[in-house]
Amino acid sequence: MLTEKKRAPGKPPSLPGFPKSHGSSWKVAYADFVTAMMAFFLLMWILNMVPPETQKKLEQYFKEEKPPQGALFTPNPNEPQREAALNRDDAMRYAIAVRFKKIITEDPYLKNSSGISTDDVGVLLRIQNGMLFTPGSAEPTREAERLLADVVEVLKTYNVYLVIRGHADAAEAAMGRFASNWELSGARSAAAARRIIAAGGIEASRIRAVAYGDSRPLVPDTSPDAAGLNRRVEFYFHRPEVNDARVLY
Repeated sequence: MLTEKKRAPGKPPSLPGFPKSHGSSWKVAYADFVTAMMAFFLLMWILNMVPPETQKKLEQYFKEEKPPQGALFTPNPNEPQREAALNRDDAMRYAIAVRFKKIITEDPYLKNSSGISTDDVGVLLRIQNGMLFTPGSAEPTREAERLLADVVEVLKTYNVYLVIRGHADAAEAAMGRFASNWELSGARSAAAARRIIAAGGIEASRIRAVAYGDSRPLVPDTSPDAAGLNRRVEFYFHRPEVNDARVLY
């Protein structure tokens, strides 16, 4: 005769086809789940309290894509925005380069007489003298006043310093009242710096004006077109902590 197995008082009988009870082990898994959910919602709450600027920096920190150094920045409307993928300094240089690229592209006077490039220190904007000053003089043209206003806005928007480099071709001083190309190129860079500071809100310590005369031509001065390339003013926006020879050349 079959006899029924005894069971502990209060313990439910085991049913055929069902696994035996595992005691309280499920409580450990449930506690882990609750802890994970609490951590998740705490993280969401913290992220919601973080300012958008800080979130942007965190996003940039964990991304590695950077533009090639020395590349010419030409925005392509068919490509997604890359600025969010850059670190803070690269994103700033990229924004400055794109801003001036847009300005000179939309201005017929500047479109064929300007250039923009970048390196690991800053952004270089190169403008031919004919677009900024009357021949043989340091008197800014109307186009120069508009461009200098844009330079002021960049200095107000970004924490960068500016070096203004004046250049001339071998014979340009003979057109005016200056004794040499050194005086002419120096007067032009100084005139640009003076107007930027006079616009207000820009500390003089953030700006330097240097003169190179005809000592640093871009191309050999063998034709009128070559001379036109060598007559130029360069605006170099650079990081404040970099103040060595790299910003002068």
